[in-house]
Amino acid sequence: MAIINLLFLASVLSLLAGISAGPVAKPAYLWLNHANDATLATRFPTPKGCQRLAVTAGSWGEWLRGLPLRPAGTQARLFDGKLKDRQDVVAAVVDIDVPPQDLQQCADAVIRLRAEYVFSHDPNKVHFHLTTGYDFWFSDFVAGRTFRVANEEVLPATRPAEAPTHAALARYLVPTFGYAGTKSLSRELRPVPLPQVQPGDVLIHGGAPGHAVLVVDVAENPTTHQKYVLLAQSYMPAQSIHVLRNIDAPALGAWFAVPGPAVAEFNTPEWTFAREELKRFE
Repeated sequence: MAIINLLFLASVLSLLAGISAGPVAKPAYLWLNHANDATLATRFPTPKGCQRLAVTAGSWGEWLRGLPLRPAGTQARLFDGKLKDRQDVVAAVVDIDVPPQDLQQCADAVIRLRAEYVFSHDPNKVHFHLTTGYDFWFSDFVAGRTFRVANEEVLPATRPAEAPTHAALARYLVPTFGYAGTKSLSRELRPVPLPQVQPGDVLIHGGAPGHAVLVVDVAENPTTHQKYVLLAQSYMPAQSIHVLRNIDAPALGAWFAVPGPAVAEFNTPEWTFAREELKRFE
């Protein structure tokens, strides 16, 4: 009888543990209005002998690894529907819309993806600093508090309040794209050493012009400890967010070897970054 009671107690505790833990939520890509099982992780196997870095369930890195991709061979297009000139640098196109304005450029693409990720977890935590330093919160925006710009000064303004829907997020991002950029995003992120690169880090040069490229995945050779990264970007004019092709080392496909300490720069197809220009969201 005692053994039966112990077994019953163990089964009850196991059931309660399962209830409290709950199922692990799958990453959400809330802009998608159709099914798509083609992801970054399934499209791009790691370089030979390498393994993807471990990521925490629910993390920014896991979310990026599951980014949906358009069919292989899809060409990158500008915001007005025209083809991007440099199709040779495009390894894949992310299955995400490009707003009709010429706004979702390089830093904006990073902001868009980060906003989508944070919104899928907690809309009240979505916020970005403008170039002036103004901290623009999505929660303020939907509550009816926004900003206007007069003589390069950001001033408070009002707008109709609305529910914090995904459509409202798209409306919030329009002024964010317009008044944030590589300068503000670079200040918002914290520097990290290049050898410590993780999915979700950003190669960013804050300036006019500047550029930002998002690290969407990282793999490592466990023997040599050489790391490789997958990179995604938009560019100017605003265009499809796309995974970059390694045109300097075609055998690696879309993977880029992380430069060693003797190399001062990180070359990407349309921008060269200093090795000190890797940064991370808090």
